[in-house]
Amino acid sequence: MTQLKLVRWIATLPLSVCLLVSKANAQEEPFRPEAGKFPPLEKAHSFRGELTFVDHANRRGSLRIQGAGTYFRNAPHPFAMLPYGIIRYHGAPAELRDIPIGTVLHARGFLPPNPKLSSVPVLPVNNRNKTVGYSGKGIAPAENHLILLEDEPSFCQREGKVWKLKEVELQNNTGKITARREAKIDANKAEEKTLTFDAATRIWRGREKLEVADLVADGIWPANGKKTLNDQAVLLGITWKPTPSNIFTRFHISDIWLDDVAMQRAARNQTETHKAFIRTRWMPGWIDAVEYGKFGTATVTATLFGGMDESLYADFKKDSSALMNAVESNLKHTHGAYSPAHMASKGPILDVMKTKGDIPFGSSGIQIKFKTDLIIEGIRPGRNIRVRPSHWPHVNIPREEYLGGNTPEERFPTPAIFPKY
Repeated sequence: MTQLKLVRWIATLPLSVCLLVSKANAQEEPFRPEAGKFPPLEKAHSFRGELTFVDHANRRGSLRIQGAGTYFRNAPHPFAMLPYGIIRYHGAPAELRDIPIGTVLHARGFLPPNPKLSSVPVLPVNNRNKTVGYSGKGIAPAENHLILLEDEPSFCQREGKVWKLKEVELQNNTGKITARREAKIDANKAEEKTLTFDAATRIWRGREKLEVADLVADGIWPANGKKTLNDQAVLLGITWKPTPSNIFTRFHISDIWLDDVAMQRAARNQTETHKAFIRTRWMPGWIDAVEYGKFGTATVTATLFGGMDESLYADFKKDSSALMNAVESNLKHTHGAYSPAHMASKGPILDVMKTKGDIPFGSSGIQIKFKTDLIIEGIRPGRNIRVRPSHWPHVNIPREEYLGGNTPEERFPTPAIFPKY
């Protein structure tokens, strides 16, 4: 088959088949992002694991990744968020600091854009195929720079899925649930999973926060024994706990959202938490172009990163004033000894432009044109920045969240604290 015929044949395939082919290709060939370009989400390597360590100030941490073997043996695997990497928790924008240790998260990752500047170990590109003892294959992928990190309800909402509960079994407010994660309306049933829960599992119904004992008292669940739940559709928060009886890979339910109102309230609370954070740390983005004038003046075009609440983007308005500061790949401010505003470039926003057509994942699709009469060194094409409208709060951020020196160790935290592979 000639290349032209192959292209025409692919064009006739159903979209679902094309997506499967695209996903298969992504799994076969590791992808390294290019500077100044948002990488395609479909080329990211997907994996899932329990959050075991967080270095929130440097936007990195470790996941105990689910592989082909016994889960408890899997050593935590370091990851770093890409500067434009998006974090979702409870169906809302989040930071690593918002997510409890032990939460099971879904990750989409790439090879390090620049291995020399990686703040986590750089591994052989085929490391996801390496088999490690009883842990099996897939527990330490080289694609440890994440474009997306999300908890279970965020993943389900993005994928249009729910958990359908088949059966519950209780004994003294502790037990197991048999359930399937699948599309809300789908004739094809997914594989059944058994998950544990206990008296600490939180159950959300409308505005109520319930306990397992409340469902038992109301006769919804039995005090002891089994009950069929008739594929009740819910969203679950998932963690991992050591399981008795030599069962090595069984996950645990931390939360059950019984209805849309309960999930929406959780998302709204997390959204407000994140909005307050961004207003004090500033909106991240990168520089597309700089037009230099005389005596330190410049006009800067910047793209704002995606994943934030729309109300934050709405605060960037034409003819309003703003401040812009350079940051590193971990989004730490690099200029200013005690506040991002200390050395930031100041000036008016000349224009706010919205991209037409498809917006790549990681981008907001919003560009701002900003003019300043005193541009700082770090604001150059391809560099990361943070910017804020001048009416956002002017605060002093904590010491660990900005760079006070100029040593390589502080600018790019080394991976020395992590285990060797």
